[in-house]
Amino acid sequence: GTIHIIINNQIGFTTSPEQGRSTIYSTDVARMTQLPIFHVNGDDPDAAYRVLQIALEFRQDFNKDVVLDIVGFRKLGHNESDEPSYTQPLMYARVKAHPGVRTVYAQRLIREGVIDEAGVQQMIDLQVQHYEDVLARAKEIVASKPSIKELPTPAQEEDGSIVEETGVSREAILQITQKISLVPEGFNINPKMVGQLAKRAKMGEGTIPMDWAFAEAMAFGSLVLEGKRVRLSGQDSGRGTFSQRHAVMYDTQTGKPWTPLSELKSDENPKAVFDVFDSSLSEQGVLGFEYGYSVIAQDALVLWEAQFGDFGNGAQVIIDQYIAASEDKWQQRSRLGLLLPHGYEGQGPEHSSARLERYLQLCAENNLQVCYPTTPAQYFHLLRRQAKQKIIRPLVVITPKSLLRLPAATSNLDDLTNGGFMPVIDDAEVKNRESVQRIVVCSGKVFYDLNAARKVSDDEKVALVRLEQFYPFPEKRLREIFANYPNATQLVWAQEEPKNMGGWTFVEPRLVNMLPSCQRPYFVGRAASASPATGSYSIHEMEQRRLVDQALTEETETISSASTDQYAGQADS
Repeated sequence: GTIHIIINNQIGFTTSPEQGRSTIYSTDVARMTQLPIFHVNGDDPDAAYRVLQIALEFRQDFNKDVVLDIVGFRKLGHNESDEPSYTQPLMYARVKAHPGVRTVYAQRLIREGVIDEAGVQQMIDLQVQHYEDVLARAKEIVASKPSIKELPTPAQEEDGSIVEETGVSREAILQITQKISLVPEGFNINPKMVGQLAKRAKMGEGTIPMDWAFAEAMAFGSLVLEGKRVRLSGQDSGRGTFSQRHAVMYDTQTGKPWTPLSELKSDENPKAVFDVFDSSLSEQGVLGFEYGYSVIAQDALVLWEAQFGDFGNGAQVIIDQYIAASEDKWQQRSRLGLLLPHGYEGQGPEHSSARLERYLQLCAENNLQVCYPTTPAQYFHLLRRQAKQKIIRPLVVITPKSLLRLPAATSNLDDLTNGGFMPVIDDAEVKNRESVQRIVVCSGKVFYDLNAARKVSDDEKVALVRLEQFYPFPEKRLREIFANYPNATQLVWAQEEPKNMGGWTFVEPRLVNMLPSCQRPYFVGRAASASPATGSYSIHEMEQRRLVDQALTEETETISSASTDQYAGQADS
C-alpha cells in the first residue's frame, strides 16, 4: 500500500484548475481504485495530522493505498520575483488577503489558551534564528573554499576492452536445468510447453545448442544461487513478448502460476530470490519505480524490459532525467538494466527500432553501458557481469527478436562455463588473415545476414568484426583485432538502421584513423529517414539485400561517395 499525498496549491500559475482537468477534484483519477480519498483544508494542521494517522493505520491494517488531498495555496509565483496575478488575479487577491496558515493556527491556539502571544513570537524567533544560523554557516563554507580559476579537467573515458570472468560450474547449470524443465507433481502444464521443457533438459545436458531464453534462465538462476536477488518487470515479461521466456507458467485447470526459478535457494543469502512481474503499459511509471528500487537495492540485478524496444519512448523522461545523469546530478548509483528488443524484421516503423542512437547520445563521463550482444552466451555473461562487477552503473541491452530462435545464433555449454562478455568478437571463420582487404564492423542481427551472404559467395577478402559493446568503447581491443589484418585497406561500418539512426554517428569519429591504411570508415545501411523503418515488407527486403551486397561486394568509393564528399566539405569549411 502507498500513501499518495497531493500538496494541492490549486493552480498551475498559467493554467487554472478548470483548464487543467475536466473534473472537480485533482484526486478524481483515483476514484477508479475504490480506495479512500481524504480532502483536507491546509489551514487546519490538526485535521491534516489526524488524517495522516488514519491513512497510516488503514495502510498497515489493509495493505492498500490511501489518497490525501491537502488543499492550500502558494503564496508566491514561480519565484519571489514572479507576479502570479498576471494570470490569476482573483485568486491572488484572496491569497494576499489571507494572513497565512501560521498566523491562523497561532490565533486559534491563543484563543484556546494553549499558548500566549509572547510564546508564539518566541517560537517564531527561534525558528527564524535557526534559518539565519544555517545561512551563515553556508556562507562560511562558500567563503572558505578556494575560488575556481579554471575549468575542471574533463572525465577520461574508460576503455571498454576488459573481459571479466563470469563463467559458472556444470553443476550449477544442471541444478537450474532440472528446476526449469521438471514439472511439479499435480501441476497441469500447457500441452504446447511439453516439447519446450524437453528441449530445456537437452540444452542443460549439452546434447543440443542453447537458445537465448535458456542462457537467460541460466544467468538468472546462477545469480540467485550465488546470493543475488534478480528482479525483472515489463509488459508480458513472465511469458516473454515473443513466447520465448516462459519464466511463469499457468496450471491449465486452476490457473495458478508456477515460477520455477523462484524456487531456487541460496545457501549464502536466504533473501536471494528471482521475481518477475507483468507490469502495465505505463512505461514511465514502471521504469521510474524500478530505477528507485535499483538505487536502494544496489546488490540486486534489477531489469526492466520493454515489450518492443520503441516502448522505451514512453519512459524517456525517466531515462533522460534520472538514469543517464543519475551519478552526475544526484550522486546516486544504479545497476538498473534496460532490455530493449530491436531488429529490422519488416514489421514496420513501430516495432523495429529501440532507438539505439538516443542512448549513445546520452553516453558521457562513463555513465552508462550500452551493449548489443549477438549470442546467447554473450547475453548470459553480460547479465552476470552487470550483477557482479564492482562498478555500479546502468546497462542498456539491445536484445533480439528473430535471433531468439535462429539456429545460427546459439551457444554451447562450454561457452557458459568459461570466459566472460566480450566487448568485441573477431571473425573466427577467416582462414587467411593476410588475404582480407575489407573489414566490416557491425553489431547485432545484421551480422547473421552478412555472414550468411558471405558463405554463399565464399569471399575470403572480407572479415566481419562484431562490436558487442558501444560504451565504454573498446578501442584497445579493436586496434588489436585490426592489426591482425595487415593488408586490409577498407573499413566499413554496416548497420540495419537508417544513416541518421543506429550506431553510425557514434562510432564514426571513434573509427577514424583506427585502421592505418584507411583514414575514415565507410557507411553501409539504409538512407537517412524521418521514420525508423518502412511500412512495406517488400521494400524492407530490398533494403536489406542492398545493404548486405554493399557491405560485402561493392567498392567503398561507390557505396560512400556521397558521404565522403559531405565529410570533405565539412572538413574544408
